[in-house]
Amino acid sequence: MKATFDAWDVTRYGGPDVLKPVSRPAPQPTAGQVLIRIRASAVSRADGLMRAGQPKFARLFLGLKRPRAGLSGTCFSGEIIAVGDEVTKYRVGDAVFGEAGLQFGANATHICLDQNGSLLKKPDTVSHEEAATLFDGAMTSWHFLTRIAGVQPGQKVLILGGSGSLGTAAVQFAKALGAQVTASASGRNADLLRSLGADHVVDYKAQDPLTRGTTYDVIFDTLGVASFGAAKAALTKDGTYMCPVLGLALLRDMILTGLFGHKKARFAAAGMSKPAVHRAELAEILALMAKNAFAPVMDRTYPLADLVEAHRYVETGRKRGNVVVV
Repeated sequence: MKATFDAWDVTRYGGPDVLKPVSRPAPQPTAGQVLIRIRASAVSRADGLMRAGQPKFARLFLGLKRPRAGLSGTCFSGEIIAVGDEVTKYRVGDAVFGEAGLQFGANATHICLDQNGSLLKKPDTVSHEEAATLFDGAMTSWHFLTRIAGVQPGQKVLILGGSGSLGTAAVQFAKALGAQVTASASGRNADLLRSLGADHVVDYKAQDPLTRGTTYDVIFDTLGVASFGAAKAALTKDGTYMCPVLGLALLRDMILTGLFGHKKARFAAAGMSKPAVHRAELAEILALMAKNAFAPVMDRTYPLADLVEAHRYVETGRKRGNVVVV
């Protein structure tokens, strides 16, 4: 009887119920690949958007009529259980974490990846659950704050959606970079954000964080809840509005602000960077973790068999930090 592995299939775009458990023949590493036994994998808002095929123009990359890859999950942590004949960077037994990218399939028991892909060794001081989240919220926020905005000490940074996976990472990163940090969230998350280093917390249900009369050098809209037009008045003369959720309005604003004016609208697909960039940015994040300047905020852990419930919870919009399955 052939060995199999468990995964989650996505045969069509839609809500959490389109996810179906499957067993498939166990993957075998090619010459330059490693086979990883997955111990934890992330369930993020981005995973939900890709499962739903949103925004629709993303289907140009994901598959026009249905998900081309057919499997769920992008970010994971585990240990290597087999290596190909030409693998030199890793050994059997190494604890690693990484990103499957457009291959998908991280919400599973096993995955094969190229040794030169988006893969790093996991420090002993970082749990599998924590490591599984780093390629999503943490790396995206670090990329935007350092590579896109170039946040400098003393600058004022506003983080919209401060309690999610990107937001909780962004608060800590902006503080570590020396910024004065304001974050928005519901009132129940105010204490959490202050504990992460936020200098000011705005309850968006009571007050619009963009109309308080304060201006910011950087506005990081982690959830796409605002727009450049809405944020423009709250930016300093050379301020930057940036958002990881690309829509047609943001694309238009990027083009226009690239041609005219000092205030800029910016987007970047951090997950689509080259693996070498991913590894460099994650090494910087691990260095911050080693100095206790950053720690992923963990909300809930579900069994892999409860992936549908994990997706449903993420879609409530009430998660604080990160959700994983194990």
